Amino acid sequence: MSALLDGADLNSEPRTSAIVAPNRRAPKRRSGGPSHRGAGDWLVLVVAIVIGFFIAVPFLLILVNSFKSPTDYNTSGPLTLPTELYFDGIVAFWERVDFPEKLLNSVFISGVVAVLAVLLSMLNAFALGIGRVKGRLWIVVLILLANMLPQEVLLYPLYFMFKEVGLYDSQWAVIIIFTVIQSAFGTYLLASVYGTFPKELLEAASLDGASRWQILWRVVYPISRPTLSVLLIFFFIWTWNEFLIPLTFLVSNATQTVPVAITVLQGDRLMDVTTTSASALLGLIPTLVFFLIFQRTLTRGITAGAVK
Repeated sequence: MSALLDGADLNSEPRTSAIVAPNRRAPKRRSGGPSHRGAGDWLVLVVAIVIGFFIAVPFLLILVNSFKSPTDYNTSGPLTLPTELYFDGIVAFWERVDFPEKLLNSVFISGVVAVLAVLLSMLNAFALGIGRVKGRLWIVVLILLANMLPQEVLLYPLYFMFKEVGLYDSQWAVIIIFTVIQSAFGTYLLASVYGTFPKELLEAASLDGASRWQILWRVVYPISRPTLSVLLIFFFIWTWNEFLIPLTFLVSNATQTVPVAITVLQGDRLMDVTTTSASALLGLIPTLVFFLIFQRTLTRGITAGAVK
């Protein structure tokens, strides 16, 4: 043992230094980080801030003027902060239009339309994108053209049709109309997505004895669920903000939605600006809460498939 110690070079470094040494090196600094932003990145950032500012200004004006008295508004204008909080505008609109009833009507119509439109879009897209029905291209083009028609063109034919079947002044008339309109866009979008669906998965499911219905619900639906979630959120918000068709088909006070109820505050020559701002704020809060609740779902659905 002493001979081994005498033959060893005591001044030499331990053998483990060859392994440890590479780990002691300072990590290389990655290029392209926040400290290496180019002129193009800063330009995009400035443009985004400017666009966000112009988008936020109308909402800030609504918020400020909702808590401002008519006297304060006439004295200082719409761009100043209120001297004191004024809640009479919100209370007046709440009681005048029976806001809880209008809120339930909007939630019911928008929710049913969103669910039915997504379901119909998925079934149509499955037939067009995966089923490969004859004339698929022409059907998709026809759906796209129908989706581009302005709503004003549809008013008289739809009015006559629902008047004949007894659904005029019924919420189901609006639900049917918007389900078809929203599903037209959803079918066009999902048909292109399902057209690129991996054929290996479909063939494997067929070899296992799965029917087309089972392939749809056990293979296609779980994979495309993030995209369907995004469509569900968009359909709900789009339907909530619709005004012209609900105004035409919902004439009774008990069936009207929130956007239609706001119009009762507008006269021919006079409009209460502060109460109208309060009504717009009350109509905006539910959709904002809905968006915040499903924000993560929306983000995951948009970025799904971006990274493989």
